[in-house]
Amino acid sequence: MVPVPLHSGRVVVITGASAGVGRAIAHRFARAGWRVGLIARDAEALEETRREVEEMGGTALPMPSDVADADAMAAAADHVVRTFGTIDVWINDAMVTVFSPVWKMTAEEFRRVTEVTYLGFVHGTMAALRHMRPADRGHIIQIGSALAYRGIPLQSAYCGAKHAIRGFTDSLRTELIHDRSRIQLTMMELPAVNTPQFDWARTHMPREPRPVAPVVQPEVIANAVYQAVLHPGREYWIGLSTLEVILANAVLPAWLDRYLARAAFSAQETVKPVGPQRADNLMHSVRSLHRTRGRFGAEADDRAIVVDGPMARVAPLAVGALAAFAAGMLLGTRTGRPGRHQLGGRGMD
Repeated sequence: MVPVPLHSGRVVVITGASAGVGRAIAHRFARAGWRVGLIARDAEALEETRREVEEMGGTALPMPSDVADADAMAAAADHVVRTFGTIDVWINDAMVTVFSPVWKMTAEEFRRVTEVTYLGFVHGTMAALRHMRPADRGHIIQIGSALAYRGIPLQSAYCGAKHAIRGFTDSLRTELIHDRSRIQLTMMELPAVNTPQFDWARTHMPREPRPVAPVVQPEVIANAVYQAVLHPGREYWIGLSTLEVILANAVLPAWLDRYLARAAFSAQETVKPVGPQRADNLMHSVRSLHRTRGRFGAEADDRAIVVDGPMARVAPLAVGALAAFAAGMLLGTRTGRPGRHQLGGRGMD
């Protein structure tokens, strides 16, 4: 067999690669023979991921780093280029969250979630651009969420960070277009995923956190991300629940406020009380919980629809027009004057 030169093959860098979606993405690219740069805080967990990547046919470069450290991200990108020669794809995935009402959180907790879940994406993107812009090529993928469009209770810091990522990414996209850059930029909006985050996220709630159903396995996301590399697009929405949340928020945001106020508290808690010894990964990694899947596999689906976001945005306009027409006809029928109606009163309950 002829040895493969070190600089042949494509190179992907993944933040948050030691667990959950990031680890599943590393596995998916490894099976396709990619060279994979792995970034996360826990060196031992990254070493486990490295072994898995190489067993699956890839080549791995573990780089223990905190994405909140901009200099560390720049150094990691430099290390990848020195080792593999290039960066073809950079995937920002690292995140932390806190399950809590706003008034029970501290400023330090908000700051840490923001530094990792938002600024970590900024730092990773800037590190990638330092190498991609001179070459005028590359693909940056932001792992987002339906919560980038719609905030829910108990995750204000995380929702704020995901909204910020979308705003940042949209701004960057216009700058790349202005410069006629060939760098691709994609945002993936996720549903609830069965990852370890619900076992190690900090919580101020009385019962253990859980994902809001329906739930998908992390491999579903990994496959969608890989396909997005093969078929670059502006934005992809993964899962029917993601479409429902984004479109409902576009058409009926006030109704969704009330619905989430009623339903989304209990939907994010199990019946199990939070134990006094529960560890969380907000400030420091939790070694024992690094794995790809969480504990909600019994209800997690192995497939999900993936929709091109720009195409899906046509739906709210159509739905809104039909809803307005139907409401007008209904009110007109009740009053005997078709097409004449007014808004007012208590609104939707």
